[in-house]
Amino acid sequence: MKRARNKAIAAVLVCLLIMLLLGGCWDNKDINHRSLPIVMGIAKRESQYLVVLQIPEPGLGATKIRLVEETGTTISEIVDRISKNMESQIDLLHLKVVLFEKGYAEEGVNDSVETFMRAHSLSPKTMTAICDEPINLFFRNIDSFNKNNGTILINFFEKNAGWNPHISADRVWELFRSIHSYTRDTVIPIVRSGTGTVIESNGSGVIRGGKLVERLTSDQTLLINMFNGISAKGKIEVMDHATVEILSSSIRRRGSIEDGHPVVKGRISLKVSLIETRGQPSQQQIKKEVEALLSDRFDAMLKKLKAHQADVLGAGQLFRTQYSRDQLERWRTDYFPSLNVDIKFDTVIQNTGKLKADA
Repeated sequence: MKRARNKAIAAVLVCLLIMLLLGGCWDNKDINHRSLPIVMGIAKRESQYLVVLQIPEPGLGATKIRLVEETGTTISEIVDRISKNMESQIDLLHLKVVLFEKGYAEEGVNDSVETFMRAHSLSPKTMTAICDEPINLFFRNIDSFNKNNGTILINFFEKNAGWNPHISADRVWELFRSIHSYTRDTVIPIVRSGTGTVIESNGSGVIRGGKLVERLTSDQTLLINMFNGISAKGKIEVMDHATVEILSSSIRRRGSIEDGHPVVKGRISLKVSLIETRGQPSQQQIKKEVEALLSDRFDAMLKKLKAHQADVLGAGQLFRTQYSRDQLERWRTDYFPSLNVDIKFDTVIQNTGKLKADA
């Protein structure tokens, strides 16, 4: 009798345990009842946020794109309201790109980035960009270009698709890091809807303290990528006597303090392929033209950055063991403007053909 009672108690406990384990999924929603936006656009009109979501809707034979637009006092409130008014729940974890309207970027995107990181509402690997036109107009323009291809903007930033080395690539976590870093700012791409193409690249925006403070050209963005170790493979440079394609790039750099001033010395090694020549230039002449062109661009870019005390090169990172924490807090204002950067370009021509070896 006692043994039968123990078996009954054990059976009840096992059943309760199984019920507890099954209860962990009580609030899960089937993927068919969730909407997964892939692009979010954010603008600010006075004290109100404007959010535009690009949501793919799979159908028979094609994927349609739905654009949903809403305003509110916070982004979380807007997403919650959209989710409430739709037939399915909004899930931002599959978001691929966040677009900030230029006016909002100039005002500062700190609040949005802080919300994303704190609430874990979207992946920190989500790409960021600045829209150089009204955000709702941008989405309408690209939607009218191709209604059944919602991956156009995503492919624009994908390195195995449409990404190009003169386009910067910055994610939410990198933007968050730059906001809270003493020695590193960042650049994010600037885009607008195109005429002949769906999207046009308008260079990059320099972000300091979460605010857009300056713009860089596509050529200057290429140098930023090269300085930060991102290969410039595929970029074509046109000079007076030749046109070359960059096959690969690498950099070695170090920081030191000389006479009380920070100094960065480095060498960028390039391997280029000769595409065409004008006249009969020598190898040495082409090398000098490539190196002079890039050096002039780098100097002009550095002058811009110093004027706005924005270290998107991350040069301050090289001095984190050489300056105290108090000094690093003043890196942008006291040390970066006097930074001496000595970067040498070393070019190797891979296919010389019938070029003269000597000058």
